[in-house]
Amino acid sequence: MLLAVTLSALAMTLIVGVRYLIVSGAFALATRARHPGLYRGLDAQMRREVAWSLASAAIYGIPAGVLAWGWRAHGWTRVYDDVHAYPLWYLPVSVLLYLALHDTWFYWTHRWMHRPAVFKAAHAVHHASRPPTAWAAMAFHPIEAVTGAVAIPLLVLAIPIHVGALGFVLATMTVMGVTNHMGWEVFPRFMWRGPLGGWLITASHHQRHHEQYGCNYGLYFRFWDRLCGTDRGIGDFARTHARAQARHAARRAAAGDGAGAGRGADRAA
Repeated sequence: MLLAVTLSALAMTLIVGVRYLIVSGAFALATRARHPGLYRGLDAQMRREVAWSLASAAIYGIPAGVLAWGWRAHGWTRVYDDVHAYPLWYLPVSVLLYLALHDTWFYWTHRWMHRPAVFKAAHAVHHASRPPTAWAAMAFHPIEAVTGAVAIPLLVLAIPIHVGALGFVLATMTVMGVTNHMGWEVFPRFMWRGPLGGWLITASHHQRHHEQYGCNYGLYFRFWDRLCGTDRGIGDFARTHARAQARHAARRAAAGDGAGAGRGADRAA
């Protein structure tokens, strides 16, 4: 039994890590194609983001792997694979329920992470990315990773969900975690402007959190931010893109100065 549990935990850790690398890598490539130079000069930061994220993959993967084994071996969870076990209308309802409860957990734990002592001890790791990139989605201190890793396992122990619907929830969590941090808006305008944008969270909303810290704590929906008075609207990425241009100009200037000094030394010789 111990060997089976260990192998399941290791397999899930590998899955979470590879999923992170594939999704973050894909959106990083999309960023390079859509906004060339946006991440220029951030190589050291991105290496740090990847390192923290892969460490977080283990923290997310271990409890998921244990529950995956327990589901198959002992039926520990409320995950079901017979689509007819519950009415078909329950499939979308369960997805929305999981997203709403996960968003609630995220909002309140995220606000807790911004208490001065907790921020200094843990959440500062995530906010050290200035600006965040597509690689920052899971760049968490272990304390923060634990608060995120327990949310879905707790839900599958309590609320029935089809395995396919659970996959959709996990895919949504992964994509939103990456796109919210990548420094530009990948979604259509109607999703972040207008009536629908008033309730959904995309990169435009989360960018303001990374600029101002004490606001915009949600993950998927703006409900809790609006209810609790912590919603400060959306950003426009102008500052992030201007800083990228400034980094590029500074690097070019430094390279030019170095080349000029080298030519001067050659002439003097």
